[in-house]
Amino acid sequence: MALAPAGSGGESVIAEVEMNAGADQGGATVRVTVVQASSVFYDTPATLAEKLMAEAAGYGSQLILFPEVFIGGYPHGSTFGLVVGNRTAKGKEDFRKYHAAAIDVPGPEVSRLAALAGKYKVFLVIGVVERAGYTLYNTVLTFDPLGKYLGKHRKLMPTALERVFWGCGDGSTIPVYDTPLGKIGALICWENRMPLLRTAMYAKGVEIYCAPTVDCMTSWQASMTHIALEGGCFVLSAVPFTRRKNYPPPPEYNICVIISPSGTVLAGPNYEGEALLTADLDLGEIIRAKFDFDVVGHYSRPEVLSLVVKTDPKPAVSFTSDAEKTFAGKRDEVSKTT
Repeated sequence: MALAPAGSGGESVIAEVEMNAGADQGGATVRVTVVQASSVFYDTPATLAEKLMAEAAGYGSQLILFPEVFIGGYPHGSTFGLVVGNRTAKGKEDFRKYHAAAIDVPGPEVSRLAALAGKYKVFLVIGVVERAGYTLYNTVLTFDPLGKYLGKHRKLMPTALERVFWGCGDGSTIPVYDTPLGKIGALICWENRMPLLRTAMYAKGVEIYCAPTVDCMTSWQASMTHIALEGGCFVLSAVPFTRRKNYPPPPEYNICVIISPSGTVLAGPNYEGEALLTADLDLGEIIRAKFDFDVVGHYSRPEVLSLVVKTDPKPAVSFTSDAEKTFAGKRDEVSKTT
C-alpha cells in the first residue's frame, strides 16, 4: 500500500487564513485495489477469480478493478487467420473458440459476478469479452456491494486489428455511476487517448476513473498521470500479468498503477509478478485538484469549444409499427400541402 506524501513542510511568508477552521476538510477515504493477474484463456469459469476478490476484500478494499477483457482473455499475437482478401479455416476455428469463451450480458456469468460483489461487499469493475449474437465486444461491467449489476461500457473504438473480432460501442454505454464512494466510470485501453471521450467522462463528474488495459508500454503510465491531472480525478489502471503457461502466445507485460488527482503515484507499478495493488484514496484531493484545473468547469470555454455526445443506441436494424408508419405518412402529406 502507498499513500500520498505530505506537503513540503515549508512555512509561508504570509500566513494564510484557514477557511472553516475546525471542520473536516480531508473528506472521506476510499480503499481500492487493482488486480494484476492473468486470464485463463478459453476457460471462462476458471477466470471468475473469486480468490482474488476475497483477498482484496480481506484488505478492506471497497472497489476492485480487474484488467481489460479479463474474462474471455486478450488474444495477443493472434491474427484469426486474417490476410487481406482471405480468412483461413484455422483462424475461423480460433474465432469460434474465442466466441464460445465470451459471455452474454446479462447471463449466468454476470449473475455470478454480481453475487460475488455482494458476497464480498465491494464495487467490482471488470473487463469481459461480451457476446451479443455473433458479434463480440470489449466491455467493462460494474457491480455494487449489494450484488446489483449496474451496467456496462463497450469500447467505443477497438484498436488496429481488434476491429476484426470486436464490434464498436456507441454513446449509449458511457456511464458514470453516482455511488457512496464517489462517481465511478471506466474507459478501456487506447480509447483513453480520445480527448472528446475523456471530456464526456469529465462532464459527467467522474471521480474514480477506471482504465483497464493491456498496454504494456512505459508511456502508458504517463497517459494515466495526464488523465489524473486533466480530470482532477483518481485514476486506477489494471493490466494482466501473463506467462507462457497462461495462454498463447507468450507475452509478459504489467504496469498496473493507481494515481491521485495531483499526479502522485499511490501504488505500483509492480514488475515482479501477479499482485494486488491497494491504496487509500483521500477524496478531498479531488476538490483540491479542481481548484487548480476543472476541465469542464471554470477552465472550460463553451462559447469557443463545446462537445455534443449522442447517447441513443445505434442498432443496425430497427422496426417501425404500422401505426407509426401511417402517422408518419400523414404527417408528410400535411407538410407537403402547407
